[in-house]
Amino acid sequence: MTQKNIDQHIKLEPIDNDRLIRLCGLLDKNIRQIENFFEVEISNRGNAFKISGRDTNVENTSNFIEKIYHLSESEEITPKQLHLYLNNSSEFLSDDTDDIDSSIKLKKLIIKPKSNNQKSFIDTINTNTVTFGIGAAGTGKTFLAVACAVNALEKRLVKKIILVRPAIEAGEKLGFLPGDLAEKIDPYLQPLYDSLYECLGFETVNKLLEKKVIEIAPLAYMRGRTLNDAFIILDEAQNTTISQMQMFLTRIGYGSTTVVTGDVSQIDLPKDSQSGLKDCLEFILNIKGIDAVKFGPKDVMRHKIVSSIVSEYEKRKKNKD
Repeated sequence: MTQKNIDQHIKLEPIDNDRLIRLCGLLDKNIRQIENFFEVEISNRGNAFKISGRDTNVENTSNFIEKIYHLSESEEITPKQLHLYLNNSSEFLSDDTDDIDSSIKLKKLIIKPKSNNQKSFIDTINTNTVTFGIGAAGTGKTFLAVACAVNALEKRLVKKIILVRPAIEAGEKLGFLPGDLAEKIDPYLQPLYDSLYECLGFETVNKLLEKKVIEIAPLAYMRGRTLNDAFIILDEAQNTTISQMQMFLTRIGYGSTTVVTGDVSQIDLPKDSQSGLKDCLEFILNIKGIDAVKFGPKDVMRHKIVSSIVSEYEKRKKNKD
């Protein structure tokens, strides 16, 4: 079927200058991003928009802008969020994507999943004892897991949050690190702090850390413990050995929920060590109460080029296999 070039005019209602600013972005950066993705030209005056391009592209752009304008009533439309909506535009434009039950409602903010995989991840965490989130960096695995943990704590479903990471250098030998033990391991745990600060705020996080309601620790500190009534997250799990993964998974106590996140394409273990994450995924999903969600390149929330990089690496890996 031959496509033709058309112009389409839409008016966004109700007129709300604040929402229009959120939709368009600083210096119309969001509009330019939408233009580039759908391969159209967009111009506007106030709430009146003109969209020019191939007919199918114009129709999709029109529907996309109207849905984003609707969302702008309740959330900030950052370039990062817009990028993920665009990457999942076919899902986003369908009628079944607005699943309000999958939103995470925290005291500080409301977090809405931006793709079907993110929605599936949240739903899987809410219905299983152990959930594995597998996929590339930037797909929101760690942040969503931390948000679910904060939500469980605020609802008093758990008594504490325990965040764990293996202290493995990413292919670099950093040598001697100055400072006490806490100062040595903090750089490895910083991504977990960042997610907590966004969900709870700096002061609240520090208070909960002092009270040990939140614990952030290297994986080695989990040995010998039984973790009851806790929300436990193991991040960067691809860098666990088989024995470490077994040790971690056997720490789970009564009333606890566990999330394991990792990217099996980014293993930093010595060449003679097998990844505990890669190993356990071969059999662990046979156990009732354990499930996994796999994220793909389209779930990446970073710059558009990162999705392309992830896709090319995946193609290269498949060709080698």
